[in-house]
Amino acid sequence: MFHIAAFYVFTHLEDFASMRDSLYETCTDHGVNGTILLASEGINGTIAGSEEGIEAVLGYLTDDDRLAGLDAKRSTAEVDPFRKLKVRLKKEIVTLGVGTVDAVTRTAPHVPPGEWNDLIADPNTVVIDTRNSYEIAIGTFDGAVDPGTRSFREFPAWVEAHPELKGKRLAMFCTGGIRCEKATAYLREQGFEEVYQLDGGILKYLETVEEPASMWDGECYVFDRRVSVGHGLEPGNREICPNCNTVLGDAERSGDGYREGICCPACHDTLTPDRESRFAERQRQYDLTHAQASGVQKRNILRRGTPDS
Repeated sequence: MFHIAAFYVFTHLEDFASMRDSLYETCTDHGVNGTILLASEGINGTIAGSEEGIEAVLGYLTDDDRLAGLDAKRSTAEVDPFRKLKVRLKKEIVTLGVGTVDAVTRTAPHVPPGEWNDLIADPNTVVIDTRNSYEIAIGTFDGAVDPGTRSFREFPAWVEAHPELKGKRLAMFCTGGIRCEKATAYLREQGFEEVYQLDGGILKYLETVEEPASMWDGECYVFDRRVSVGHGLEPGNREICPNCNTVLGDAERSGDGYREGICCPACHDTLTPDRESRFAERQRQYDLTHAQASGVQKRNILRRGTPDS
């Protein structure tokens, strides 16, 4: 079983470049993979490994007083959702592309998941999904506005094109909270007054709100090999076509041209021999790793015995 932690915190890290090597070494020493972004405005990452390895890395990070407010969303997976470790230096930990936005002090109030339903059920609230269209396509909150963006950089232009939003009560949400931290800070700097954000994002909502009471419809796209998660952060029923990046569900998998880990109905007729060979080998390696992990799990169950043994 692999433990996964998604985390971020906006803070001032003037020395972020010098932090990279020691953070990379700490992750490597504890067998942790994933992607971590460092910038002068803070840190953003999702990592996976053993429970002990994840705790060691998070402990290393929060030993730095500037990162003490880091809040990790946790989940699990049977197979490592990351192939390798990346620790990258960036201009922004989430790219809005409009210069400096003070997400430390200007971000909007956080609404706990347990209070979110009441806020978005109010007809005077405009609910905005700040994610991209391909994410929204597989799940969102009932009645949420889809800005139709392909990247977060397009969000400011969408806001500018909708001046009627100013003066309204806005409730904004995203996957883990990081985009809303910055988007709501940007809106408040533009003169929007009544703006709120879902604390911890969709992931915290799905983790803490019971499905019968949930206003979430569908699955939540995540940026790793799980592709999507549902209530309780259980892995969803989606995959990404490696040839064209289309998000695939049951309908696509049952269509002509679908080959697991290789191509899908939307692109099978454009697949080159070189890409076919490369994707087939990668899928073979993935299947082998999954089979080995399943074998270890079964052996562990046999060693422990069943409840009736």
